[in-house]
Amino acid sequence: MSQNQTIIAPQPGIMEIALYQGGAAKVAGVENVVKLSSNENPFGPSEKAREAVVRAAHALHRYPNTDHASLRAAIGEVHGLDPERIICGVGSDEIIHFLCQAYAGPGTEVLFTEHGFLMYRISAHAAGATPVAVRERDRVTDIDALIAGASAHTRLVFLANPNNPTGTMVGLPEIERLARALPQAIVVVDAAYAEYVEDYDGGAELATRLPNVFMTRTFSKIYGLGGLRIGWGYGSREIIDVLNRIRGPFNLSSAALDAAEAAVRDREHIARCQAENARMRAWLAEALAEKGVPSDTSCANFILARFEDQAVAEACDDYLKAQGLIVRRVGGYGLPNCLRITVGDEASCRRVAHVIGQFMAERAERR
Repeated sequence: MSQNQTIIAPQPGIMEIALYQGGAAKVAGVENVVKLSSNENPFGPSEKAREAVVRAAHALHRYPNTDHASLRAAIGEVHGLDPERIICGVGSDEIIHFLCQAYAGPGTEVLFTEHGFLMYRISAHAAGATPVAVRERDRVTDIDALIAGASAHTRLVFLANPNNPTGTMVGLPEIERLARALPQAIVVVDAAYAEYVEDYDGGAELATRLPNVFMTRTFSKIYGLGGLRIGWGYGSREIIDVLNRIRGPFNLSSAALDAAEAAVRDREHIARCQAENARMRAWLAEALAEKGVPSDTSCANFILARFEDQAVAEACDDYLKAQGLIVRRVGGYGLPNCLRITVGDEASCRRVAHVIGQFMAERAERR
């Protein structure tokens, strides 16, 4: 580049974005690692979803449909929702990005909690809006703090329920109170982990009834389709109409659409995954507590293990890695003294609990 040339500046807010760091999958010098860093379903997708992908491979030269009608109909049938009020995206991340692109921008604010999903801040900055984080109460969303943190400039409020990485959640009446207190904003219930909670609709009934409540969901967690990137959102027809105007017409591949439709209809597979997750989640939390590592009651498919301080948490992470166990540091979420541990299959849970127990015992001996 010559001295007379200048670099064209990006839109305001873009350079404020810290690059998202996904969960690690490898450890240098260690083979056969156990990955417990990305909240993936250890049992993988439904066999019916796998078969759908194989069938889709025979038509990869064809463009996918643009309206996602068949998948939306399947989602609507399973969840009792109007398909016309559903939009599909490349993971729920894309739906979050659509919302910020459509409703936020310079001079507006996007509100979320201090330990909320990192994509809220990223998507707000990408839209040129001001991200605003409010305090939680003992790692639980504080509805009063969200109401107090809002202003006349607030356009979106993102509330992950259950929250990632804390695993905690609040009741739907509290979310309704938030939505009624902030009529000028859209309250987005990010329900990526809703399937892990018994008798919880992820906010669907609220989004049906209240025009300023919107729900996002994903096929990346319990459905085991993270590699295909499929998500969906549900809300008023007015919001759906707005979001579809900025959605790329071919944003989802044929393989993704077919796999998701097969997955959402296979309720037996989901029931098995729900039951096994609930069983091992309770076991892992109790096992860690017995070894001096507490955690809050998790409503998702991971445990947020708390340590004495950041140094101990990082030392434990290094100890786990040396034995081929990958968990997630969450300092970027404002929780430097914690490690997020995916609830894997029984063998993985027992192994990670045993190794953490070894770490804690060795540390106690050195004191």
